[in-house]
Amino acid sequence: MTVFGSAARLATAAALSLLLAACGSGSDSKGATQVAAKVNDGEVTVHQLNAVLSRTPNLQPDQMEKATELALSRLIDQELLVQRARDKKLDRDPRVLQAIQAAEREILARSYMEQYTASVDKPSADEMREFYNENPALFAERRVYNLQELNITIAPDQLDALRGAIGDAKSLNDVVEWLRSNNVVFKAGGGVRAAEQLPLEALPRFAQMKDGQIGMVQTRDGVLAIYLAGSRQAPMDFDKATPFIERFIINRKRADMAKAEMKRLRDTAEISYMGNFKAPETPVEPDATAANPGEGAMDESMKKGLEGLK
Repeated sequence: MTVFGSAARLATAAALSLLLAACGSGSDSKGATQVAAKVNDGEVTVHQLNAVLSRTPNLQPDQMEKATELALSRLIDQELLVQRARDKKLDRDPRVLQAIQAAEREILARSYMEQYTASVDKPSADEMREFYNENPALFAERRVYNLQELNITIAPDQLDALRGAIGDAKSLNDVVEWLRSNNVVFKAGGGVRAAEQLPLEALPRFAQMKDGQIGMVQTRDGVLAIYLAGSRQAPMDFDKATPFIERFIINRKRADMAKAEMKRLRDTAEISYMGNFKAPETPVEPDATAANPGEGAMDESMKKGLEGLK
């Protein structure tokens, strides 16, 4: 969460408190402060509305009234759909029940890890200065990159040929022509990204690239060809970088705590694989994505691919 995000949340909370106070004035203040809208036999509560508003980024006090109206309207729409789903007994559908159970497991797992890692200490000034000095591409030598990308779906036996074509290419158009002539499927993309918007593990590789250079990134589904169309220097001094560094170090410490706790829980648990299921031959290192198992494979695949940037 950014410093501005924290301020916005505080402003949202303060504005919402005033809104609730206004709603609560009258003879039936208890009911007014608990229910925001009646919808047939159901209702939308202020707690639900509060939860939606608290998740709205960069919400300013002068935007509060309009945001509240919009959030309440969407919650009413949601309540109407929920009522229809229950009328059709979709809440008893096995697939729906399975999805609800999966969501409950994820919420509980995340909540435990968030509570467990909430006590992490803030980094010292020396820690933050060390991080600043160790990452010049992110701060003192920071650049803003204009990237053009080709997301390429290609068979493994064509990788060497593609690597050669990228190595010989004078521009991204040369790569596009090679892909078309070999009937290789691809999608074009890209955009302007500052150093902090790139994966930290791959940033040193990007920092070494020169304008006009093409890089090749192997991903889980194929290859990402990256053309550095241009870049400009945009250094960030230590004082300006301090909030970012503090957040990064705190998040890294929390991730380390989560991994250690996950390892402890595994080491002390009795785990028996049933039927044809068995433990992996190479142990999988516990990580902070245990609350949502689908995240880890994607992140790890991208990390490994980016490390192969040429």
